[in-house]
Amino acid sequence: MSDRLPPLQIQVDSEYVEAQSEPQTDHYLFKYTVLMENRSEQFLTLTHRHWKITDGHGKTSEVSGEGVVGQTPKLAPGEIFQYSSSVALSTPIGSMQGFYTLLSDDGQVLQSPIARFRLLNPRSLH
Repeated sequence: MSDRLPPLQIQVDSEYVEAQSEPQTDHYLFKYTVLMENRSEQFLTLTHRHWKITDGHGKTSEVSGEGVVGQTPKLAPGEIFQYSSSVALSTPIGSMQGFYTLLSDDGQVLQSPIARFRLLNPRSLH
């Protein structure tokens, strides 16, 4: 097991988007904002993302694709990149986790994990 830190420091904040949700039809929209910082000593290009999305019933789906929000950002050492996206669930509670795949300037393919974070309609808890 390596003691090396992941190449990116990642923080995710999520919020329920009430105006674009329709609980009566089991449609709950969540916005999430990702803040990432390049902690390595090299330029890193974010090439792919992989998400595991779990709803309140434990049903999971996986989403993979190139870059994030149509971009493949290249981050200098210490540089910060932020983006927002959204996900719809059929339940008012869920979670997401995953990883980013990165390419370093010296040709290494790296992965940086994204810790599990909650998706929650605050009105669903009594």
